[in-house]
Amino acid sequence: MKHIIIIGNGIAGITTARHVRQQDDTARITVISAESEHFYSRTALMYIYMGHMTYEHTKPYEDWFWKKNRIELVRGYVEQVDTDARRIRLNDDTWLAYDALVIATGSVSSTGNWPGLDSTGVQGLYGLPDLESMGHHTSNIDRAVVVGGGLIGIELAEMLHSRHIPVTMLVRDTHYWSSTIPAEEGELIRRHVRRHGVDLQLKAELKEILADEAGHVRAIVTTDEREIACQFVGLGVGVTPNISFLKTSGIELGKGVLVNEYFETNIPDVYAIGDCNEFRVPITGTDGSPRKAIEQIWYTGRMHGETLAQTLCGNRTAYQPGVFFNSAKFFDIEYQTYGTMNAKLAEDEQTYYWEHPNGQQCLRINYEAKGEGVVGIHAFGLRLRHAVCERWIREHCPLPEVLSQFQQADFNPEFSENYTNQLQGKGPLRKNWLQRLFSTAN
Repeated sequence: MKHIIIIGNGIAGITTARHVRQQDDTARITVISAESEHFYSRTALMYIYMGHMTYEHTKPYEDWFWKKNRIELVRGYVEQVDTDARRIRLNDDTWLAYDALVIATGSVSSTGNWPGLDSTGVQGLYGLPDLESMGHHTSNIDRAVVVGGGLIGIELAEMLHSRHIPVTMLVRDTHYWSSTIPAEEGELIRRHVRRHGVDLQLKAELKEILADEAGHVRAIVTTDEREIACQFVGLGVGVTPNISFLKTSGIELGKGVLVNEYFETNIPDVYAIGDCNEFRVPITGTDGSPRKAIEQIWYTGRMHGETLAQTLCGNRTAYQPGVFFNSAKFFDIEYQTYGTMNAKLAEDEQTYYWEHPNGQQCLRINYEAKGEGVVGIHAFGLRLRHAVCERWIREHCPLPEVLSQFQQADFNPEFSENYTNQLQGKGPLRKNWLQRLFSTAN
């Protein structure tokens, strides 16, 4: 009987286990995780803190699901991977032999190297232990500081704001999320975050964290020598692959576990999927654009698991992602992005940008300067149909065609304002043509 060991019970690892079981009724499947007894939705952590959900609500499957499907759940850390003997050692010195090993250990929060990081009340937000720690260390505090303005940073700010804890956000860039979005969108989000009462400070960097005599954070100091009193510091400076336990395993590592398009490592029958893997050669999406070597996104982890299960069950299958997609939320502004949307245009690209007069909705479409084929779309405060946007990008539909058919992508709630009829161009487009195409009447 083939024994498949999966290290990690996140979306990538559990999807692999489920899909292997669907195809193979005889394999022994063991999932190892020290974080929690059962798989839960990591993206729902913030809603537990905010009181909208309980931990039980975040578990997609009943607790009996695992036994019924003969998926063994082991609570523990993997401390050693012995690829020569095809076995792993747990933190209680138990050894488990495998026929196939799947590394799906996800990420850990990046921490930087600032003085005072070891102070009590300083942490990131990635898993259930972080949530429990945050709940404990933010009880009855006067102020919090969030370092970093990415998606984790904005989640931390919203969580703290929901408990009426004053928050200061330090963002070192000249505009919000400058590594990902252009200045116009960054300004829209900056206004929105500040409208919610968050003290968002741009061009502001952390220098050190100060602790009191008991070792608990009492303040931070910025690089321009300003001291801000606080009792909690949330680190929203990103995540990094969780691979430190593999350093002596013989498995080749870069920033993540290095794999090919089949998720195969340099060691036979050892695979890596999800947040912790890194493609040696970037994978190309169905629109022809290269994807990132490391993609730490929920839905790609699920796709990794579905694809790898095919290989583990004897049908060696390469990973073939579609058009890039992601979504997030900035307080109550929803964000969607499709295709290639860099903060700065490539030399052969031009852009179309529309922003509602209320400053809370915007749309950007990047397109090829030659031929006007659309390469990327992102929207703030608008809901777009995934299949429609994906098709436009995959087929490189010309911008005029996309704009004339944009009603097809409108997925805003019934009776909400019709933004489609208000679109108007800014930038290097034929302004008169656009004015004829769209009504700007409110």
